[in-house]
Amino acid sequence: MSIAPDQRSPEEPRTPSRESQRGLDWFIFFLADVQTGFGPFVAVYLTTQKWTQVEIGFVLSIGGIIGLLGQMPGGAIVDAARSERVVAGCAVAAIGASALAYALWPIFPVVTLAATLHALASCVLGPAIAAISLGLVGPLAIGERLGRNARFASLGSGSAAALMGACGYLLSSRSVFLVTFILAIPTLLSLARIREREIDIAQAHGEVKREVPDKRATSVVGLVRQRPLLIFAGAMMLFQLANAAMLPLMAGVVTTRSSQWAPVLIAACIIVPQAIVALCSPSVGRKAQAWGRRPLLLIAFAALAIRGLLFATVRDPYVLVMVQIFDGITAAIFSVMVPLIVADVAFGSGHFNLAQGIVGTAVGIGASLSTVLAGYVSDKLGSSTAFMGLAGIAAFGLLMVWLVMPETRRTA
Repeated sequence: MSIAPDQRSPEEPRTPSRESQRGLDWFIFFLADVQTGFGPFVAVYLTTQKWTQVEIGFVLSIGGIIGLLGQMPGGAIVDAARSERVVAGCAVAAIGASALAYALWPIFPVVTLAATLHALASCVLGPAIAAISLGLVGPLAIGERLGRNARFASLGSGSAAALMGACGYLLSSRSVFLVTFILAIPTLLSLARIREREIDIAQAHGEVKREVPDKRATSVVGLVRQRPLLIFAGAMMLFQLANAAMLPLMAGVVTTRSSQWAPVLIAACIIVPQAIVALCSPSVGRKAQAWGRRPLLLIAFAALAIRGLLFATVRDPYVLVMVQIFDGITAAIFSVMVPLIVADVAFGSGHFNLAQGIVGTAVGIGASLSTVLAGYVSDKLGSSTAFMGLAGIAAFGLLMVWLVMPETRRTA
């Protein structure tokens, strides 16, 4: 006898249709394609349009600042929405419009507005994807679903980088943004394949049905005071403080040591971790439920610390590419662990997406400080010292998880 959606226990696994699962897979794949168009291609394109570096830096800074400040409001918007599909669809449409504006009117006021619109849309897309995933499969199966999400995001990013790089080389840098606009169409079509009725809205927000309302359990203040959430946000800030500057700093080192092969080596340093994420992420989701969250967090921080130490000591630029295997391990784990641990902690609060915004803000702060601090240390004391410092921060994060981070895994 089947159980109606409104009669199902919040702890009982849900079984969404194959069509909805595939729709979410391809939505994430094409969305990664769309988002890739706003990466390094923006600076290249605006440079060809005779923009100054000051103007380019201003536009990029706007996106970064709005992306940081909009994390918590974006999560709150998704929590307040009655349809995560509608929120995600509007955000994708906004990003497509931004790409078209870049391509057709590369003038300062239009590009500034487009960058703002893109940053605002991105603030709700991450929480919306996690909410749709949680609403489809429930809290017990969310780990494996998040691993699957990470695989398709990685495959999408890699294929889009190749496609847009080829378009930029064979056609023009403007064509990258026209391709981005066109890719928004299959993204929306994939989103439409996810059946609305299969998304449990209450579960997507981290709610549980109670016979008697519990204001204390569902208050925002109670969520913000949760010790596991604050500890995890602090750990994620340390992670990004150690991680964000490593690849840019290493790119400078590779260029100095082997300028002729630097573009190829740097591309390889990006592709290697993406391949590992695509291969390993589903396994991470399964292991997170079997082993718990803390062992995987410890592995991720250890891999990050080892990567920093190797960057500080290895001199061969080709061996540095192999060191990026550790980056792939770390990325595969954290692409699953961040929304998974937030879902654990926010369970029953009804503010799952706001909690994602809190952790996202901590991540943004760590990433913003990382490049500034590492660049300063590298200029004053050398790149090896900077890498050792980043490895030390990762080791401190490892110690923090080991000593004070509680296990958050939920079981039936």
